[in-house]
Amino acid sequence: METKFTKSTDKEHKVKLESSILYAAWSANVAYAGSEVGVEVKTMFVGEGGKINITGKSEKGKNLGKIKEKIYGNGFSGKLTVPDKIKPGDKAYFAVKLPQLGLKAESNRIPIVPKIEVSNMRWDKKEARRGDTLKLTADVEGVRDESEVKVIIYEHGQDGNHDKTVEIPATVKNNKIELLWEYEYHDNTLNIPTEKELQKYSKEKHYKHPEYYFTLKIDDVEYGRNQESGLLKFIDMFDFRLLDEDGEPYKNEDYIILLADGKSKKGTLDEDGRGREEDLPPGEVTIILPKKGQIFGR
Repeated sequence: METKFTKSTDKEHKVKLESSILYAAWSANVAYAGSEVGVEVKTMFVGEGGKINITGKSEKGKNLGKIKEKIYGNGFSGKLTVPDKIKPGDKAYFAVKLPQLGLKAESNRIPIVPKIEVSNMRWDKKEARRGDTLKLTADVEGVRDESEVKVIIYEHGQDGNHDKTVEIPATVKNNKIELLWEYEYHDNTLNIPTEKELQKYSKEKHYKHPEYYFTLKIDDVEYGRNQESGLLKFIDMFDFRLLDEDGEPYKNEDYIILLADGKSKKGTLDEDGRGREEDLPPGEVTIILPKKGQIFGR
């Protein structure tokens, strides 16, 4: 389209806007056999809902699938699947058609490399406490030594919505990744629903500790989304000090602490009114001094 405008600006003029395909490109630099790889198409002056047809191919005749979709916002992104079996030196590309406009384009070509195998994803512990250092390991086949990958840690959601906690770079060495991660719980544990709240308001009737799993992202492919690493459980602790209305500590008083999972524990405060409980379910707690008739909450 001509971008230089030299006509008078005090009159109306008709300008023809020509539709075009600006580019068609893969979202990754290589295509791994047996995996999906992203495609991106950017257009200009194509109406909302315009048809787009994409055909994935390889230079040696492999079929990478087809996509029939619509364009919105002058763009489209999707994914094609690379076959498991490939020939050495093969490259992937895709052809784009906008049938209503008679426009065509081809993407760049990227090498197809052997299938990556990720296995034995695991934590070195089943439970984590604040400040614990955890070791994450996985076996990786089909990736060159010293290649950098990403480890992504998710907080598992009972409703199926898993929140990303952190992304950490790692390096493949001798077909393995090994990573040390210091665990800290950053959210407010008071936001974790108690057993009582779950029974009253939620379809999930029983309390569950916050749990985590990790995945391994290599280029554009993320491995371990089915929680192959297993779930890591968060176990909390609670330090507290109880004072009366005059600011004096409750010395050597027996207490009962009601926990978020509906259970309770008993203990005794020290001379300074302090108590400490470990291995607790994270979340809201209530402390009762039965002899004093006092109730404290966190």
